[in-house]
Amino acid sequence: MRITTTDTAYHLDAGGYRLTVSRTGPSAELEGWMTLSLIASVDPAGGRDETYETLPPVLVERENEAVFDVPQRSTGWEAKTVRLTCTPETVAIEVRVEGHGVLGDVTLLGGRAVLNTRAAGTFRTGLHARGLFNPTPTHPVQVVRPVSTPAALTVIGDASPGRLHAVFSPPPLVLAFCQEEPDGATAVPGGPWLGASVRAGIEDLTFTELRYEPVDGGALLRLDYECHTTVSGTWRSPAVVFRPASSPWEAITHHRDDLVAHGLAPAAPTGERHDWWSEPIFCGWGAQCARADGASPTELSRQDLYDGWLARLEEHGIVPGTVVIDDRWQLTYGDPAPDPAKWPALKEWIAARHARGQRVLLWWRAWAPDGLPAEECVTDAGGRAVAADPSNPAYRRRIRTIMERLLGDLGADGFKIDFTQWFPSGSHLKSYGETWGLALLHELLATMYEAAKSVKPDALMVTHTPHPAFGDVSDMIRLNDVLEYDHHGAPVPAVDQLRFRHAVAAHAMPEHLVDTDQWPMPSRADWLAYAEAQPALGVPALYYVESIDNSGEPITGDDLEQVARWWAR
Repeated sequence: MRITTTDTAYHLDAGGYRLTVSRTGPSAELEGWMTLSLIASVDPAGGRDETYETLPPVLVERENEAVFDVPQRSTGWEAKTVRLTCTPETVAIEVRVEGHGVLGDVTLLGGRAVLNTRAAGTFRTGLHARGLFNPTPTHPVQVVRPVSTPAALTVIGDASPGRLHAVFSPPPLVLAFCQEEPDGATAVPGGPWLGASVRAGIEDLTFTELRYEPVDGGALLRLDYECHTTVSGTWRSPAVVFRPASSPWEAITHHRDDLVAHGLAPAAPTGERHDWWSEPIFCGWGAQCARADGASPTELSRQDLYDGWLARLEEHGIVPGTVVIDDRWQLTYGDPAPDPAKWPALKEWIAARHARGQRVLLWWRAWAPDGLPAEECVTDAGGRAVAADPSNPAYRRRIRTIMERLLGDLGADGFKIDFTQWFPSGSHLKSYGETWGLALLHELLATMYEAAKSVKPDALMVTHTPHPAFGDVSDMIRLNDVLEYDHHGAPVPAVDQLRFRHAVAAHAMPEHLVDTDQWPMPSRADWLAYAEAQPALGVPALYYVESIDNSGEPITGDDLEQVARWWAR
């Protein structure tokens, strides 16, 4: 890197990027991409952090590294500094504070201030890019959106308006900017690109979501800590790392490699991969929905129906290596045991599948508190149970007992873990421990993962968490439910969504298997196109046997035989 200095700025040329750091105001120009605001806010609970004076940047040069510290006088903290760390490949921004408090919101690339010029209010980074890539599926479907459109990378969501953005929970925490206008729901423009990723390991992922908040040509990033992270002494935020890339896929690879290089994510899955994990899957949820006819599909997770569906598949040449018994085989979600009215002989049923060379996974609803005592749960202000609390030793002991019951006594072979996006969000919520945010979700999955492996070492754990730091609590990444429309209201082909999601998972966690999922399908034609593409993109999963739930179209024997040929090929 080459740095030249003038009276007003430091000029850094790293070859792959050029950066000009102002010596007179808290900003830096990342040439061609954005004017970085070097203001940040670290709001303590019940208060606001506002910068009321910025001091000139202090440059320290080290081998292959230049560090610019921008000290700021703060209303919320005894000391505050925004640090800009430059290497030949990357520019990283973080904020450091000293003092005591509990974290609310933290903003980077902008924040509240009264500048030395007396300009006041909220300041943001200026954007010169036109498109923003979002790695998490959203509804409406919009993979690359105008930079003026907000985005959220989060572990909180459901199907309600403004909340259907946690299909991956969590996704890789990386955004990417491009110079071209986006065109199409899943289209990705050509390069160049600029990746912006969060460098943090599990212990520092105590926020619930990262929000990209654009306004009138500017934007900032907001981390929501929900008043569950305590600062006592010195604290520093995760760093936002900028790096040029040829595509958003390379930006995701850079993110994953950066975490691995800093010891913040595993380089590979922690355990052995077993051959049976790669066998095609039959999951009964789609068949349950198609058969429901206005009733609740959860009432159709029944032993007799699964026997009939599997028999029909076998008649047409489909013998899945793995069978997923979906929602709701269990009496309660929180402390699951088989419902004897639906599965009167589940242990014997699993044994019979084993005798045929097949394995059986059980669907698991993450966070579910029903069936649990309140003292093992995250509770609200009224003392009601909101979610299972993995920070509680009593709940962790319960999980070990459940694993012995389901994997040991019943003989099941693993779990399809769903609903990780139902995180117990809220600043007033109470838990046993101090962990929160993405880190608490990791603790939940680690509790299950370790307990399952202790009972059955080849147990398969399937999650929809394609963040590289979650590589040690998952064996297979599920691509999750297919969405419907783009922001114009036009249908988005299911197979296009499959390819986008697979690319995200494959670049974020390249050593993990991918469950390609298959629900819901808008039509028979969409289903067939999706089924044909699946074997080349991961482990194929078949959800439908008799008809398509959304369209009511029947599935013929010829259709199933075609799927069998695709699987065989």
